[in-house]
Amino acid sequence: MIIVENLSKIFESKTERVAAVDGVGFTVEAGEMVTLLGPSGCGKTTTLRCVAGLERPNDGRIQVDGAPVVDCPAKTFVPPHLRNLGMVFQSYAIWPHMTVFDNVAYALEGKKLARAEIRRRANEALELVQLDGFADRPAPRLSGGQQQRVAIARALAGSPSALLFDEPLSNLDAKLRSEMRSELRRLQQQVGLTSIYVTHDQSEALAISDWIIVMRAGRIVERGRPTEIYRAPKSLFTAQFIGNTNLIPGTVKAAAQGGGPVRVETAMGTMAGLDPNNDLKVGEAVRLSIRPEDLAITGAGAPGAENALTGRVRVATFQGSAVEAELAAGEETIQCHFGRDVELAQGAEINLTFDPLSAVVLRDEALEDELDAA
Repeated sequence: MIIVENLSKIFESKTERVAAVDGVGFTVEAGEMVTLLGPSGCGKTTTLRCVAGLERPNDGRIQVDGAPVVDCPAKTFVPPHLRNLGMVFQSYAIWPHMTVFDNVAYALEGKKLARAEIRRRANEALELVQLDGFADRPAPRLSGGQQQRVAIARALAGSPSALLFDEPLSNLDAKLRSEMRSELRRLQQQVGLTSIYVTHDQSEALAISDWIIVMRAGRIVERGRPTEIYRAPKSLFTAQFIGNTNLIPGTVKAAAQGGGPVRVETAMGTMAGLDPNNDLKVGEAVRLSIRPEDLAITGAGAPGAENALTGRVRVATFQGSAVEAELAAGEETIQCHFGRDVELAQGAEINLTFDPLSAVVLRDEALEDELDAA
């Protein structure tokens, strides 16, 4: 288990003072994969480096398996090599003059282990990442994905309490990234190792995480399961940062009753969606967030029907497994994601509807600032 409490890290220069991490706190239970997700400069990597011991925080506490490794009020700071944490970096950090086996075994050289024990651990780690047949191969003769597997095996060989990943797949091409994130998830679940994973890639975070922590400007915006973060975000920042969504402006016409939907008056008529924070009041300015895949083509519909809108096709593109379309609906641009058999002509007018349970209504506070920060 990893516990982070009230963590702060400030970087100062002659001209500015920046709070890269500002009062961050979270817990990673044993065996969980928790992802820190956010745009560049949000503080996710600095947070990870504080956990690893590569940055010294200005305030806060960090515990690993019940032992304090950072306690700023008590002036406790355990150096990185004594924290029993494995770290996988964005760069593979592979020694080019060594074989695959030697790269992995090198991580064990300082542990005063017998040669037979080093060989056993290194071979077990290579087997876990499915590179046991590559032990004698020179490291430079591996693909990018294989080199990253070597870096993971090296981190695993030391039997760490937890693994820390700092954007480990960002140097791979799209196909390899997809393959490696599935492999990472398989490996993490197989070993049952506590892990913190840093990325700015939303698809990556959704695919590999038990929990996602969304960060912005050094602070945590929200924490939730991948399905919760995607289907029912609690802030506009999260809604627009994770995946694509349509944000339709309006005002609350009727607040939720007994967990039911909120009704919102928009320029396109009355629409309804869920209030994930359960605190919206009549008259408040809001945005209705509707994912493109939740919009469905329907017939003409009754005049004034809820959750009904009409748009004119600006462009439609066939993506193989789906058709993506952009519609003009009054002053709004609506993104849609339809099945691959849908045929849409440019300029055609179509009617859309959506299930109120698939949309969320979010307060419109500081929307401009939130969107700009992404």
